[in-house]
Amino acid sequence: MKNKKILIGIIAVIVVLVIGIVITVFVLKNGDQEKAKNTLIDFFALIEKQDYEGMYQKTIDMNMSEDDFISRNKNIYQGIDAANIKIDVTSVNLEDGKYKIKYHEKMDTSAGTIEFDNVADLKKQDGEFKIYWDDSYIFPNLGADDKVRVSTVKSTRGSILDRNGVELAKDGEISVVGLVPGKLGDKKQENISKVSELTGVPVEYINSQLSQSWVTDDTFVPVKKLKATESELENSLLEIPGVQVNKVDGRVYSLGEEAAHLVGYVQSVTAEDLEKHQGEGYTSTSVIGKSGLELVYEDTLMGINGTEIYITDSKGNKIQELAKQDKKDGENITLTIDSSLQKQVYNQMKNDKGLFVIMEPKTGELLALVSTPSFDSNDFTVGLSQEKWDELNNDEANPLYNRFIQKYCPGSTFKAVTGAIGLTTGDIDPNKDYGYQGTSWQKDSSWGNYYVTTLTGYNGPKNLLNGIIHSDNIYFAMSALNIGADKFAESLNKLGFNESLDFPLSLAKSQYAVDNGNKIEGETRLADTGYGQGSLLVNPIHMASIYSGFANEGNMIKPILLANEEKSQVWKENVFTVDAANTIKEDLIQTIENVNGNAKDMKIEGLTIARKNRNSRT
Repeated sequence: MKNKKILIGIIAVIVVLVIGIVITVFVLKNGDQEKAKNTLIDFFALIEKQDYEGMYQKTIDMNMSEDDFISRNKNIYQGIDAANIKIDVTSVNLEDGKYKIKYHEKMDTSAGTIEFDNVADLKKQDGEFKIYWDDSYIFPNLGADDKVRVSTVKSTRGSILDRNGVELAKDGEISVVGLVPGKLGDKKQENISKVSELTGVPVEYINSQLSQSWVTDDTFVPVKKLKATESELENSLLEIPGVQVNKVDGRVYSLGEEAAHLVGYVQSVTAEDLEKHQGEGYTSTSVIGKSGLELVYEDTLMGINGTEIYITDSKGNKIQELAKQDKKDGENITLTIDSSLQKQVYNQMKNDKGLFVIMEPKTGELLALVSTPSFDSNDFTVGLSQEKWDELNNDEANPLYNRFIQKYCPGSTFKAVTGAIGLTTGDIDPNKDYGYQGTSWQKDSSWGNYYVTTLTGYNGPKNLLNGIIHSDNIYFAMSALNIGADKFAESLNKLGFNESLDFPLSLAKSQYAVDNGNKIEGETRLADTGYGQGSLLVNPIHMASIYSGFANEGNMIKPILLANEEKSQVWKENVFTVDAANTIKEDLIQTIENVNGNAKDMKIEGLTIARKNRNSRT
């Protein structure tokens, strides 16, 4: 009986040991499978990091050198703009001492998405897993002597047109100035110095370009890109021996600095752009809108190149198409802008810091949007030098600053608005004579040393018509006090203050109180607001819409910039009464027609003009 118990115990121990061994083998096997799987995942993750050397370190029994491996993988993956590479392992099996891993691979490329099923072999060596690599890991049907080819048909970026079809931005040609070393002649350095002087490119840089290992006597060595408008410079350069000019595709801006803040510019995509816009059709050679309408309408304007990625054999025969994307040209956009008017206004203002907005009051069509000083969009097309970029940024006049999207103290232009508000609320009697005299005024002694002042005194009643004709600060300060802070703020809210305007470019919100508040604090602040000062800040495009209320019986028309947008849209209805709007319109006409009007010098025979000017510029 005792021996039987011992035998049973021995059997039990053996069973436990066997189970333990089986479990241990199972755990070890599963652990190795997981490590093999992770090794493959890590291997493909290195492609997006462009760490081809790191990939090579994970391989075994290679039939090519490290340099050839790196060159092969780099040329293929970067050539097709591979990105967002993902693999999904479907099975891991141990066969004949190798781990066979089946996986599904998916990647974005310049021709769209490529995906396929594949198998990889791995082996455990010195405690680490290594990959038996061959070309089929790139694509299953790719042999060692095969090539991956990319065929591209370039798309056209959409143009930006004015109302008459004038191309403000288009895909055109720019010039590349270069040197052919063998044609520089006996006076090589003298000719290089002439090129340097004309182009602004340092002699040292030109010589460094000419001394590169790939340069021969017949090589065209690019030195500088020229804007399409620099034809005279191009002709001068061509007179120098050894200079050659080639034409390349480039974005051309016909108005240059005259419409730069509106149209904007494009630049070559950056690595950050490609990452942000993965899968949207951009490649390493694409351009992308960086400012103005080029940025706002990027999705409309951008074109997508026609691209095919395929495998060929050593003789150039096509074996397999991997991906294909049809060409898609960008769409044009047509603006309401009149380029001739845009140019005219810009050239009158280009030496000042200011802005100009011209809107057709019945339709809301914007005919000109000018900000001065400006910059030339074409500079960004040909490649802005660091020196030029620093010059633009350090210029005290701030030419990169777009003034017509900001908000400003409206000054005297707001007096007509105060008048219309007061007429609408019934707090202004247009015929009432306020009776004050002189060029300074205060309500009473509670204002201390604060007085409202106006530029010039005048004879005649201190009524609404004379207040507008003579641009009288005192009249409109008194009118604002009559209206009252709460009623004034309520009326301004109806005009769209503290509200975003639906517009392609992001416009600053107009405000009448500090920090975009909704209360006008204090009598003196209210008085100042009446003649366009105080905490009042108005976007000029918004102001054009407010003024349209005088031409449309009290309805504000929405400003529009696209020619295909619905015209004469009422943005704010009945902000002024019909009588108030018509009264202000007639009074504005008198600022020019009346012999005492402060804008009488702008009278043009045969035209009826209504105007209120702001004397200072910002």
